[in-house]
Amino acid sequence: MAQQLSFKLPAKPALGREDFFVTASNAMAVSLLESGFAWPSGKLVLTGPKGAGKTHLVHVWADQSGGRIVNATELTEAAVPELARTPVAVEDVPVIAADTARQKALFHLHNLVLANGHALIMTGQQPPNLWRLSLPDLQSRVQAATHAELQAPDDQLLAVVLAKLFNDRQITPKPDVIPYLVAHMDRSFATAARVVRRLDHLSLAEKRNLTRPLAVRGLTEIREAGPENDASASG
Repeated sequence: MAQQLSFKLPAKPALGREDFFVTASNAMAVSLLESGFAWPSGKLVLTGPKGAGKTHLVHVWADQSGGRIVNATELTEAAVPELARTPVAVEDVPVIAADTARQKALFHLHNLVLANGHALIMTGQQPPNLWRLSLPDLQSRVQAATHAELQAPDDQLLAVVLAKLFNDRQITPKPDVIPYLVAHMDRSFATAARVVRRLDHLSLAEKRNLTRPLAVRGLTEIREAGPENDASASG
């Protein structure tokens, strides 16, 4: 049965806070983050598809541990000593797979953070053995970390995500809309966000409530538009 974590986390920058819901698809990863600093060697790799909640969980962890969060693309060697004073989360590590300078900074940060007795989290979409970092010593250290994976959403979580996304846009769909979407849409967080954007666009443009027939039409239009041509993508 789904349960809610007892802590809160930011939904988006400057937009308050939301609950992070736990279901079978993310429970194991969440439990590893809740275990504090018990990871072997003090480091954890957190992976999962875009929108799966990696950044949300990292913010929860940082809030509880007093840690800092930095994107891998922003790392510099000069910043390492200061960052290593606290626990650190480095997001989107695979993005620097061909950036030797950023990888060297992460390598030194990895070593100094752990030497200082703090914890380190590194995130990416794919499992760490597929990150293909060009610095072999860094790749081996990444693969030696405990691995927590956020999986694609199950029905329960997908329904919660859709409800949250609709609520963020102050949309109240008819009761049969979300069950229909869960049963017929592609099972991913990115698709959920796209579907909600499209239905919001249709509802506003036609000044209609969000009903199942409108949801059917919205899904059809998304399929016909293809992966990158939905006119409402930026709406």
